[in-house]
Amino acid sequence: MPPPMKTLRRAAGALGVLDWIRIGVLALGLVFVATGLLPADTARSSIGRIAPLLLFLFSVIVLAELTKEAGVFDAIAERMARAGRGNYVALFLLCVVFASLTTIFLNLDTTAVLLTPVMLALAARARIVTLPLAMTTVWLANTASLLLPLSNLTNLLAADQVALQTRAFAARMWMPQLAALAVTMALLWVFYWRRPMRGEDAYDPPDLAPVRDRVLFSATGIACLLFIGAILAGVHTGIQLGIAAAVAAVVAVAAFAVRDRSALRPVLIPWQLMVFVTGLFLVVPTLERFGLDDVMRALVGHDGDAAGALRAAFSGAGLSNVLNNLPAYVAGESAVPASNKDQLLSLLIGTNVGPVITPWGSLATLLWFEWCRRWDVRVPIRKFVLTGTVLAVLGCAAAVGVLPLTR
Repeated sequence: MPPPMKTLRRAAGALGVLDWIRIGVLALGLVFVATGLLPADTARSSIGRIAPLLLFLFSVIVLAELTKEAGVFDAIAERMARAGRGNYVALFLLCVVFASLTTIFLNLDTTAVLLTPVMLALAARARIVTLPLAMTTVWLANTASLLLPLSNLTNLLAADQVALQTRAFAARMWMPQLAALAVTMALLWVFYWRRPMRGEDAYDPPDLAPVRDRVLFSATGIACLLFIGAILAGVHTGIQLGIAAAVAAVVAVAAFAVRDRSALRPVLIPWQLMVFVTGLFLVVPTLERFGLDDVMRALVGHDGDAAGALRAAFSGAGLSNVLNNLPAYVAGESAVPASNKDQLLSLLIGTNVGPVITPWGSLATLLWFEWCRRWDVRVPIRKFVLTGTVLAVLGCAAAVGVLPLTR
């Protein structure tokens, strides 16, 4: 067999099920364009709209990978593990608070990009089971994103639609946020953190390891702080996340170009993620041309009562896990009458709390899976889907149930 063919077969064998799904979505999108089901102008427009998103995805993964390589995540993880003092309950609460605050104030994608590697490093440094820490990150990246407009892109869209500024938005959503967090914490403990799941009564706090290269450590740490600062400033200045991430990534790449060029490898490029997102934004516009909005109107209905609110939430959650939460929210928003404020906010709850069942439910979940792949963390898909379904149902029901109390 010729060497190129062997190389291709080895590469194909290295692809997992999710990789083939990502490639399949892009292939399906290209078929839609080639057959005219999606007009070329519409396809170009759709790809043009997601160009900043692709820049963001590329940049944040490169930034986070180099930050990991510099040991920043290990240092944070060591201090978190030591703060827990070997007690799993204390560590659980610490991780929940850290992930929740990161999501609320820095948005869910930042949690997926920067906190996931911290949690994975924490498991490695403390020599504990990885899955509880990983699941804490991905669940809270989604369910802790209700409180502020900046916590989630869908929140910004909803806040504009219901004419709520940050303080008024938080006043409506604080009880749903607490309800979603309470459900998430309870299910995390039951499904992932209990003694039978983690295998030990306590863990040994790790010693603080020396920093390998203080220049790289400082440079990548500063790059991350620049990125976080740009996120906070962007709420008021309109700085695009893609540009902020690109600038921060350039800082990190420049530092490694000077100090350790061996780390600048092609494996840094998150091609799987970019392939899937590109394919998704070709497939979804095609579905919209052939009745997606009509389907969503039929699912959501137009009733502004409690039943209508639940229909909106579960319709949004269901469509998010089929497609993705952003197109699900946009399709649902067009189906909700402008006067039904609670129904629209319930749709928002469904598209924020609900996308925890499938790997493509939200961008944060996609980013999380990318990190798990890069750290060779095995995620049992069956358990991920089943436990995510329980969280989506109970979390959405609890959050929608308390929403009328904040009128």
